[in-house]
Amino acid sequence: MIVIVPFRRSPDAAKGWLLLIFFEPVAGLILYLLIGRPTLPVWRLVRHADFEALAKPAYERLARDANIFHPDVSPELRHAVTLAENLGDFPILGGNSAEVLAEYQVTVDRLIADIDMACDHVHLLFYIIADDATAGRVVAALERAVERGVACRVLADSLGSRPEFQRMLPRLLRAGILAEETMRVGFFRRHTGRIDLRNHRKIAVIDGDIGYIGSQNLIDSTFKRGLTYEELNVRLCGPIVLELQAVFADDWYVEVDEFLGEARYFPDARIAGDVPAQAMPSGPGYPRENNQRLVVSLIHAATERIVITMPYLIPDGALLQALQTSVLRGVEVTLVVPLQMDQILVCLGQRSYYDELLSSGVRICRYGKRFLHAKHITIDDQIAWIGSSNLDIRSFSLNAEIVVLLYDRGACKRLGEEQARYLRDGEMLTLAGWRQRSPPLKVIENLARMLSPLL
Repeated sequence: MIVIVPFRRSPDAAKGWLLLIFFEPVAGLILYLLIGRPTLPVWRLVRHADFEALAKPAYERLARDANIFHPDVSPELRHAVTLAENLGDFPILGGNSAEVLAEYQVTVDRLIADIDMACDHVHLLFYIIADDATAGRVVAALERAVERGVACRVLADSLGSRPEFQRMLPRLLRAGILAEETMRVGFFRRHTGRIDLRNHRKIAVIDGDIGYIGSQNLIDSTFKRGLTYEELNVRLCGPIVLELQAVFADDWYVEVDEFLGEARYFPDARIAGDVPAQAMPSGPGYPRENNQRLVVSLIHAATERIVITMPYLIPDGALLQALQTSVLRGVEVTLVVPLQMDQILVCLGQRSYYDELLSSGVRICRYGKRFLHAKHITIDDQIAWIGSSNLDIRSFSLNAEIVVLLYDRGACKRLGEEQARYLRDGEMLTLAGWRQRSPPLKVIENLARMLSPLL
């Protein structure tokens, strides 16, 4: 049997697929042909390119506003700004405010309050929109907005929200809310796509002036039995919201073939604060693994400290080496991960890296009060990275994700308060203590690690 692995396949993923095909040739090859190549259908790529061409005038109008376009940042941050712009196509924008929201229900309450004040439009894009009490409250706010003449659009991932969103669709449509699934799946559906390529983004835009981004879906915090989810989001005001709007408009155009380029959706930017910010989308529609390159570069550039809060961390070779090398350079590297896990195979694969990380001097804290689903990073107390992406091959290569970079010490200080709480309430691992695990558990973890490039 001859197996061809594309030249752009990461070495870790290639080894995983070859191992699977070696032990299960027929099943492995069939699985590889179905989900082994992280490429979008041609029609999606064409629509994405069409949107970029249609949206160019809106981008140019934004670029003419010298007060917000390319604000001054310190020289040590310029590398991150340039890399993020070259990868994600969005510039850094000044004049923003950023409010960190770490309480699950507070985030929902603030979103509903903003929807209730909307005057023109509300756009929501979430991986999971459930048919439950939490999402029901948000939908009720959308219904009230429609009655006031506000245009409301909702996107939910076809697989992530299945079957909840499908049950909710009739209610949305009856109320006049425009709603659609992203990355549709189904044997008999037009424009269906690969089941493993998902839209994992979580953003909300109100009137082109208020935005939300983070880790939280529209679902009850206790939706999984035995777990209570803890999240972190940021409420943004100012020009940066127009970049979130562009990401939503792109996804909407691809799914619905409706271009949202009017001035009502991209109004003149309002100065709301002094925080420089930059959005960076990523996913299989981009020629590079945007987020992987950005995170690895940020880690290599750190000079003092790195704090990473992440529920799913299965590092590839480049990320693992970046973390280890940073410690050797004298940088304090701290990982905050959940004690509980909601995906057993991913959990075991992740745990298999702890010995290696602890041995190199990386500090690992396991937070156990709730299931910590928050995804954020601070670099040298100068750069804050917040969004939907995990640090694993799925988020780097297969999922459509979005993060926002805040180049602001105040935002980093606020995130640092949450990080300090995690460390205070969590358990710091020691290498000696970690090695006390039972031999059978170590074997199981290492077996899961062999599959980690495919997880």
